[in-house]
Amino acid sequence: MIKGVGIDSIEVERVKKIVERGDNFAKKVLTPNEFAQYQKMKGKRKVEYLGGRFSLKESFSKAMGTGLGKAVGFQDVETLWDDLGHPVMTSTKYSGNIFPSITHDNHEIITFVVLEDN
Repeated sequence: MIKGVGIDSIEVERVKKIVERGDNFAKKVLTPNEFAQYQKMKGKRKVEYLGGRFSLKESFSKAMGTGLGKAVGFQDVETLWDDLGHPVMTSTKYSGNIFPSITHDNHEIITFVVLEDN
């Protein structure tokens, strides 16, 4: 049974400016495992990764019905890749199945998350 659905988007240019200022925002938003992946990237890929992970966390919190804040924080949600490069999302705040999706082009990063009971 579907428990929640969330969608979010963010402008690539906005994230690019954040990346150019250094790693402070990335350290706040990304879990240690996500940050380790982020540090290996350069240029456009780094912008897409940070923007995507931020947007996925927003989508997840919307699916939970809380938004980001006290109930769901940045460190409560992690999205890494499986062996095939698919995003796999886990959370300390939700024990059911989580289905994330992410897409981006030169202008927008869009994410979608579905929460399902086990």
